[in-house]
Amino acid sequence: MTILLLAGSPSAPSRSTRLLHHVGDKLAHLGHRYARLDVRDLPGQAILRADWNDPEIKAALATVEEASAVVVSTPVYKAAYSGILKAFLDLLPQFGLTNKLVLPLATGGSQSHMLALDYALRPVLSSLNPKHVLPSIYATEAQVTWSEENGLVLDAPIEARVNEGVEQLSASLQALHKIAPEEFREIPFSQLQYSVSY
Repeated sequence: MTILLLAGSPSAPSRSTRLLHHVGDKLAHLGHRYARLDVRDLPGQAILRADWNDPEIKAALATVEEASAVVVSTPVYKAAYSGILKAFLDLLPQFGLTNKLVLPLATGGSQSHMLALDYALRPVLSSLNPKHVLPSIYATEAQVTWSEENGLVLDAPIEARVNEGVEQLSASLQALHKIAPEEFREIPFSQLQYSVSY
């Protein structure tokens, strides 16, 4: 079972992508494997023209399809998630997140943009038919700081939310794995117990 880290920032470096990678490191520490996909690295013309025949677009869509869970990050601009992320999500099939777990992350200039996750991004993710969209994690620019000396530093409340989100995603993945079809075993007919009532 793999997790896809889907970065929806048009710029690099960015706070939202660093937060995404921080979540990925925590998931790896719990024993999960993950792949990374930065939408900004895909060919812009192919995304804008919805060119499903482009080899890089095909590979990106296959990566989404193969993942058991998607952690998606975006900056918030003018109370909405990034346009480049929207363009990529538009390329997914109608039920492109079927049976997948999704954890949305976002960063923005102030707390006033926090509702963009629930009112803009979450409905789009939900329309793609995921198994479950976990509670969103939103951080302001002041709560996510970076320096060459200290690396990424999160405010305590954000770090607590990240830890909670990672633990919830990990537990949900383990629960899905436990009910995988290959774990059912065949029972001989002679061992079946039944009752008949009239």
